[in-house]
Amino acid sequence: MAQAIQASGGGAVTKKEPWYKVLYIQVLIAIALGVLLGWYDPATGKAMKWLGDAFIALIKMMIAPIIFCTIVHGIASIGDLKKVGRVGLKALVYFEVVSTVALLIGVLVGEIIRPGAGFNADPSKLDASKVASYANKAAADSTVAHILAIIPKSFLDPFATGDLLQVLLISILTGVVVAGLGERAKGVNYAIDTAGQIFFRIIGIIVKLAPIGAFGAMAFTIGEYGIGKVYDLAWLVGTFYVTAILFVLVVLGSIAKFAGFSILRFLAYIKDELLIVVGTSSSETVLPQLMTKMRRLGASDSVVGLVVPTGYSFNLDGTNIYMTLATLFLAQAVGADLSVGQYVTIILVAMLTSKGASGVTGAGFITLAATLAAIPNNPVPVAAMTLVLGIDKFMSECRALTNLVGNGVACIVVSRWEGELDTAKLNEVMAHPVAIGTHIADEPPQPMGTDLKRPDGKVAAAE
Repeated sequence: MAQAIQASGGGAVTKKEPWYKVLYIQVLIAIALGVLLGWYDPATGKAMKWLGDAFIALIKMMIAPIIFCTIVHGIASIGDLKKVGRVGLKALVYFEVVSTVALLIGVLVGEIIRPGAGFNADPSKLDASKVASYANKAAADSTVAHILAIIPKSFLDPFATGDLLQVLLISILTGVVVAGLGERAKGVNYAIDTAGQIFFRIIGIIVKLAPIGAFGAMAFTIGEYGIGKVYDLAWLVGTFYVTAILFVLVVLGSIAKFAGFSILRFLAYIKDELLIVVGTSSSETVLPQLMTKMRRLGASDSVVGLVVPTGYSFNLDGTNIYMTLATLFLAQAVGADLSVGQYVTIILVAMLTSKGASGVTGAGFITLAATLAAIPNNPVPVAAMTLVLGIDKFMSECRALTNLVGNGVACIVVSRWEGELDTAKLNEVMAHPVAIGTHIADEPPQPMGTDLKRPDGKVAAAE
């Protein structure tokens, strides 16, 4: 699908791939077939669930080691621990500011649109057993429990459980120590970098199965819940999607413009990753590809290695919008009037609980339960979540998409803030986002410190 493009270093023409070999077209076709199967034959559609589960499991199998190798090698290669701390602090400041804006937007839209008004749900008639598992998980979540949960049982335990916050902790600690040892740890750093290259190549193989995973996940979703579920609560679903789209175009679009690029061209650049997320409802499935594309876009290795993995736990714009908007919907649906103090509590609790929702399907629903349970005087029973249980899968896709875009924008912004954004690369990619994005998607994800081929066949050296 790549067309002849005039790259910054010459006018070479990329080899045109047959349309059926292009990943995003394969994923589009797979999603469409999955919807049709789930619609016309729900039983068979539900039976396809294992395909989506298998693909997500294969991706998640590689996430922890990739993050570990990337962060450790990145910190060790920087050598300057002050710089590591500076980049990390800038990223966290950005995450908190934008995440708070997302929370406030959810509240604002919920109050203006009032999607739950007139629902007149009777809390006493709601079946709490349907959300009991989510409520139990949320009940165990407190500030102290949240902090303690970051500490793994052992050094290797996060690699088995896949807990991103725990992986981040041991990765940062290991990277700092390796960097502090200097020449004595040079061999260790080289070994970690080599392991990272192996893991990235494995991901490159797994990603080719994305169409199969998207087909299975979409067939199951439609077969299990049916399109009719969306019709039942179309006002809430539509409000959430429109709010998320406006957040991306207006809020993230303004940030992107300030950073020197177009949000629409950026979306075109990561179209393959967006489609995979639509099919799987998880932004984790494209973490390695996003890191590769951010490097090709001009972000430095050090920023990509720290900001993108950290953003998967701390920069969840879509989840934040969902939590405040859904909370207000449920309050309106059961006729509960929230006070100013309760609004403040919702925002503060959501800021904390969202940090654990790392893009995995269902995580946003658990954090919603935790937020409801923490509201003073409990005006909205957790049982009210049954009202949105049937459509959460459809909402999950929008949450994951918004989170993905937000993390990509954050990476470029922090890289520019740090003074390490290659504007020549940025302008080259933004001039031809579809062609270059497709070219990169057809190549295996690249580890830190390697060279990235440009669509004209030349090499754009990594920082």
